Amino acid sequence: MNASVRISVSSLRAHKRRFAGTFLAVLLGVAFLAGTLVMGDTLRASFDTMFGNATSGTDAVVRSAGTITTPGESQGVRQPVDTGLMSAVEKAPGVAAAEPDIQGAGQLVGANGKPIGGQGPPTLAGNWIDDPKLNSYQLAEGRAPSKSGEVVVNRGAAEKGDLRIGDTTTLRTPDPVKVTIVGLATFGGEDGMAQVTYTGMTRSDAEKYLTAKPGEAASILVRAGPGTGQRELVDALTPVLPKGVEAITGQELAEENTDMISGQFLSLFTTFLLVFSGVALLVATFSIHNTFAIVVAQRTRENALLRALGASRRQVTASTLVEASVVAVVASAAGLAGGIGIAAGLQALFPAIGFPFPEGHLVISGLSMILPLAVGILVCLGSALLPAVRAGRTAPLAALRETAVDQSGASRTRAVVGTGLAALAVAVTLTGVIVSPSLWLAGSGAILALAAFVVLGPVASTTAVRVLGSPLDKLRGVTGGLARRNALRSPKRTAATASALMIGVAVVSLFTVFGASLKATMDQTVSRSFAGDVAVSTPSFGAGGSGLSPRLAPAIAERPEIDTAVGLGRGVAEVDGEGRALTVTDPVALERTFDLGNVQGSMRDLGDDGIAITGSEADKLGLKTGDTAQLAFTDGKKQTFTVRAVYGRSELAGDYVITRDAWAPHRTQDSDTLVAVTFKDGVSAADGKAAVEKVATAYGNPEVQTRDEYAQSSAGGIDMMLTLVYALLALAVLIALLGIANTLTLAVHERTRELGLLRAVGQTRAQLRAMVRWESVLVAAFGTVGGLALGGFLGWVLVKASDGASDSAFAFAMPPFQLTVVALVGVAAGALAGLRPARRAARLDVLRAIATE
Repeated sequence: MNASVRISVSSLRAHKRRFAGTFLAVLLGVAFLAGTLVMGDTLRASFDTMFGNATSGTDAVVRSAGTITTPGESQGVRQPVDTGLMSAVEKAPGVAAAEPDIQGAGQLVGANGKPIGGQGPPTLAGNWIDDPKLNSYQLAEGRAPSKSGEVVVNRGAAEKGDLRIGDTTTLRTPDPVKVTIVGLATFGGEDGMAQVTYTGMTRSDAEKYLTAKPGEAASILVRAGPGTGQRELVDALTPVLPKGVEAITGQELAEENTDMISGQFLSLFTTFLLVFSGVALLVATFSIHNTFAIVVAQRTRENALLRALGASRRQVTASTLVEASVVAVVASAAGLAGGIGIAAGLQALFPAIGFPFPEGHLVISGLSMILPLAVGILVCLGSALLPAVRAGRTAPLAALRETAVDQSGASRTRAVVGTGLAALAVAVTLTGVIVSPSLWLAGSGAILALAAFVVLGPVASTTAVRVLGSPLDKLRGVTGGLARRNALRSPKRTAATASALMIGVAVVSLFTVFGASLKATMDQTVSRSFAGDVAVSTPSFGAGGSGLSPRLAPAIAERPEIDTAVGLGRGVAEVDGEGRALTVTDPVALERTFDLGNVQGSMRDLGDDGIAITGSEADKLGLKTGDTAQLAFTDGKKQTFTVRAVYGRSELAGDYVITRDAWAPHRTQDSDTLVAVTFKDGVSAADGKAAVEKVATAYGNPEVQTRDEYAQSSAGGIDMMLTLVYALLALAVLIALLGIANTLTLAVHERTRELGLLRAVGQTRAQLRAMVRWESVLVAAFGTVGGLALGGFLGWVLVKASDGASDSAFAFAMPPFQLTVVALVGVAAGALAGLRPARRAARLDVLRAIATE
């Protein structure tokens, strides 16, 4: 074993450049993984600290015990508590102070007339709590509100909206309220809770604008007296609270808030990044394997001589694995340092782009260091294992051979196995998307399809390179022909080199196709369901925004240009024990403005005890028109509703529709999410839109859009998601390019004598450079075409699987322009990867090259 180590170390010293690409591939993959883990730990610790500071003075919270959670949402809606409980709470043993905490949605309008926030994080409003220990927000500048119309806002929101103390602006609650800023606040020592905006009002204003009626609050905050612990305080409060109301400790509240951030945003965010770390490491696996396979092939005579001198198979195998281990450990250690740098860079970058994560020192846990290090070493050793075993099998007589011929492209076994895998992949996928819709089956089929592509790669590369390279004979003459023959020389090497790029292009194509399909789905939904002319809407995605005033739709309907204006509000209730979202609207106007499909019964007769549901929900619950269903609301009341209509389509209209009169007794803060408007006959689009905009100005100036504009804005978040995806996948493509460059560099070294002979018989340096570059382009073109085919297939699978798993109908779309750009970028990347190997080949000394053994 000592001899194996010495041989390996000597080989590494003599051929450091051979492993440069492998070193960088491992380093980048490990750095991205380590950076993701360190950033996740840092953010969790920062939020822990921030919420801990914000609730440090709150010892107990009195609130409603039950919540109603609708599908797709992790945070339920909780019933308000009666502030009449204050007297009983204040009299409980150990209570020093208690304050009602009124919370609702309130969106500030900035100095430029545009709303602040609302594209994701909530925009909150509430009563300003005078007790500084019970208030999560601390007054940093100015004073607390003392009369109606005065507010305190968090400093981050003020800076974003260019607002200062003394400025007057509008607060959407959703009814527009004129407010004057008298103070700026911080949250847990920060300018705000990430991008959440906050507006603190007087208690009377908060009750007026944020609750259904005075005397209600989201919770009651309690501070303990000296010598009373949080658990002791909760035990004292519990006996005085009525049924359905609970008390929890301040520590539990802080943990819930942290879990809410960690469980929703942070977990999703870090999982998202970890997936791309996995893609990068998968791409790196192909590049590393290819490097070691070439190195072993180049050292066939060297290994054979070692065998002839008495080295065992185990020693030859061990020497290759020792080389891989050294590269793996050094590159992974460097990757850990790079990962810490990435986390520090992201920590500085996010606030710069308007995403102010809490400040704090980097948190570097043992797991965040050990896991990437272990993954990097395992990926490198695993990738080198097969080449190492192949090296150990080298026969001593191989020392007498000049070269070895790669027959993998003609391997019948490979063709049979690959075809079988492809057939199995298609069968499993079709079962998962058509026969029995299942995301698991569809995912398994996708993995099998990837495996089939890898196995069939060498078989397909011969035909693919011939077809893709056929124009080169005419365009580039002898140089192009030589480039094509070089790419055909080793089908296995060509396929392995192209596979790394293929995976990167496949994932890019997958998300491109899925993003285009989501846009097409939204456009189809709006075109099919929305029969109106313009839409007044809230933010297209996320939890932010305060909604639209329920008075907006009636105000628009009064204009002479308008035929119908219908507002769609949102409520929640439990139906048959399951939380469900309710659409609160005028059902008659809804039927005139939206295509509801086939309607059984009448939407005109809902009244305050009737409900309309979709056919799919009716089938689930076994209901039909005339039947009754019991709804349980957040206020604890239950009411029996009669099913008076069953309609065909949900989409924009939702699955359950009730009237505003039916919702009024159970509502909290009332708002609409959409107002759909239809013009009278003869009214032009410009005149109708101008009339709606004039009315909307008095209600906080929400955006008025045509039907096409509404469809595009509804899909606005998709473009943002794709931009992030492309930025992250750039790392995988970079690793793939390193693999192509490294393979070509090793191939140039392998063909030194051949290149010298070509130069000796008259090939110019320029022709030699062009030959190597075109070889790189052919390899990249093969990988790109394979990636586009695989990505398009996987995109179709994902769309169809999502369609089967969802009540909504998904549309499949292949965006030709975007996919053409992906193809051109892939080929251009191949040309870029070939620049350095081409320059190196052109610099070879002709006489020395010819003399090389």
